[in-house]
Amino acid sequence: MILEMKVPSPGESIKEVEIATWLVKDGDYVEKDQAIAEVDSDKATLELPAEASGIITLKAEEGDAVAVGAVVCLIDTSAAKPAGDAPVEAPKAEVKAEAPKAAPVAAVPAATYASGAPSPAARKILDEKNIAPASITGTGKDGRITKDDAVNAVPSMGTPTGGSRGTERTKLSMLRRKVAERLVAAKNETAMLTTFNEVNMTPINLIRNEYKDAFKAKHGGIGLGYMSFFTKAVTRALKLFPDVNSMMDGDHKIAFDFCDISIAVSGPKGLMVPVVRNAENLTFRGVEADIKRLALKARDGQITVDDMTGGTFTITNGGVFGSMLSTPIINPPQSGILGMHNIIERPIAVNGKVEIHPMMYVALSYDHRIIDGRESVGFLVAVKEALENPLELLLDNNPKKALEL
Repeated sequence: MILEMKVPSPGESIKEVEIATWLVKDGDYVEKDQAIAEVDSDKATLELPAEASGIITLKAEEGDAVAVGAVVCLIDTSAAKPAGDAPVEAPKAEVKAEAPKAAPVAAVPAATYASGAPSPAARKILDEKNIAPASITGTGKDGRITKDDAVNAVPSMGTPTGGSRGTERTKLSMLRRKVAERLVAAKNETAMLTTFNEVNMTPINLIRNEYKDAFKAKHGGIGLGYMSFFTKAVTRALKLFPDVNSMMDGDHKIAFDFCDISIAVSGPKGLMVPVVRNAENLTFRGVEADIKRLALKARDGQITVDDMTGGTFTITNGGVFGSMLSTPIINPPQSGILGMHNIIERPIAVNGKVEIHPMMYVALSYDHRIIDGRESVGFLVAVKEALENPLELLLDNNPKKALEL
């Protein structure tokens, strides 16, 4: 029996996928549920499992765009599984190659006292150009450098090193093309503006240093990172400035009474933005556990369309790669994105004295069509206040209870 395998629908609104990689070859025997291909949609990369065991015949090439529901391969379920390894071909008789004949060598004219020597007029020109006569091949009699040789000589811009100058042309994955399309759309279709501030991370570092070991031991290896503090600070600020937690829809504004926070993570297929649902209701443990779950799925290539659908606001952390300052691009159709950066000890003024503290620049990019300067600046200041006073504003003056210790 010949089974036709069709492209399943990865999610709503997805009409086609691209064959990113075949994990099997034409004519291979495959087992049921064995991963046979990786397919890219404009939202995620998914594995395609075999629907039955048998000999496979591929009907699409890598890089082909295939409509959802189209046949991508055939599986002959009546074929028996091959026994043992394929026979190895006997080695072919060795053929001795004839030694290559030496190529004829062109006769080289014998060097004379005139070879490479410039004429008086040529020497004057070369001196003015600061060109060494030895770097020029003369065209005059016996190799003498003529006036014309000197006039046409060009100062050396360096000697070629013989290094590689190859190029490689590869097609972007469907996911990467969609990311590029959305980024360009965000720049062209929104009135994007960025405002900046800085955060003294000393208070958070003190809390983490005091409780991170107990937190990890109590919650099964889940770490107490910076992301939970930032997520809690963002959800608090979104309640204070709800316009930042809204988006444009034509001539209408859609406001949300919940905070679905998109967290930008780097995966093997590029940037992914999975969503932490109802982050405003999660504890520190809940935020850290959900971020860890989504990051592992992205790393292992198991992230789904549903994991990345929705989101009302985005947090991205370029600091993990060493970024000191950047202007993050809005994740449409959202209206705001918070950029975190690296933490560097810098001197700052504290109560009239210079002190060294771990400082982080933060950036809020927002759509000025729907968010005014008062809301954007007020939102970022509220995030800064919460991060610099976490004990009162995020932990309710009871860190052990808030951290569930």
